[in-house]
Amino acid sequence: MATQFPEDFKCPISLEIMSDPVILSSGHTFDRSSIQRWLDSGNRTCPISQLPLPQHPSLIPNHALRSLISNFTLASSPKLQPCPSNQTLLSALSPSSPSSSSPSQLDSLRHLHALAKHNPNFRREITDSGAISAVLRCLAAASYHDKALQEAALAVLFDLSLDDDNKVGLVAEGAVAHVVAALRNGTPSCRALAATMMTSLGVVEVNKATIGDDPGAIQALVCLLRDGKGRGRREAATALYTLCSFPENKRRAVESGAVPVLLELAGSGVERAVEVLGLLGKCKEGRGEMRRFDGFVEVLVRVLKKGSSRGVEHALSVLNSVCGCCEKMGIDAVKEGVLEICLGLVGDENLKIGRNASSLIQTLRRYQSMC
Repeated sequence: MATQFPEDFKCPISLEIMSDPVILSSGHTFDRSSIQRWLDSGNRTCPISQLPLPQHPSLIPNHALRSLISNFTLASSPKLQPCPSNQTLLSALSPSSPSSSSPSQLDSLRHLHALAKHNPNFRREITDSGAISAVLRCLAAASYHDKALQEAALAVLFDLSLDDDNKVGLVAEGAVAHVVAALRNGTPSCRALAATMMTSLGVVEVNKATIGDDPGAIQALVCLLRDGKGRGRREAATALYTLCSFPENKRRAVESGAVPVLLELAGSGVERAVEVLGLLGKCKEGRGEMRRFDGFVEVLVRVLKKGSSRGVEHALSVLNSVCGCCEKMGIDAVKEGVLEICLGLVGDENLKIGRNASSLIQTLRRYQSMC
């Protein structure tokens, strides 16, 4: 019988057992990854109480609840003893093993995922027993012929990537190439999971360069951004935002065709796309590409008028980058009323918005006489 966890251990957003519970200023607790996605989407209210939150909400670790969940899991672990040992599970993943048929591999991966998903102690145990190389071999073998096995292997690798110590190790062992393969040929849910894993790995600064050096990584994310749906697009945008803080990856994203796709998504209200544009606007290749689109200014004006604080902040940054080096864009921005919008934002309680608005005002005033 599966362990029945108390309802208080479940995140109100994901309904999964929390691995990193944090407290909002509203007093409610959520799993960090879930509430961060809520905030990254531009929401500034508590998902439960609907009370307003600060522009930059603090996420306070709930150490007491985390300890309770960990202790409860450890106390319940004897129920898992009848299941195969980790070494038995890992042996089923090896291509040379007599027991390595797809069904047994799939069962082993799913059991490892169940162990690793919520409990860092199990993740360490699985890693120490050699799971990374075993699961990578399984993922490589499954990439083109067994989509269920591919997704199960990727889920285990993502679980292991939750621990900072594993992020560099996964990349060093060649995980990026296999994740890129999943981004290209996986099912929609598998492609979304692969993009999420890119974000997880890319949190470590040294990994950003290594991932970008893979000839297909950035391009695969742009492809998912272009032809994916729903979650897949959101995860691809988040992964690009994470990776493009590294300068060379900005150029790679532009060369892979990210700008027109991001503009289309920004026009549809996807504010993460505006944030990525804000990063790409900091490189000359990105600015050059943005200047090619006639509707560019209009899209960002809509964000300034209707977007969240975070969207407005990045829209101002992009406009300042592009208008500062392109007279036509500057004139278009003045004609679209951006100067007046900025004057109303100078005193915004979000200091970054105020600074960006002031800077853009200085940029646009030199174009006023040309309109």
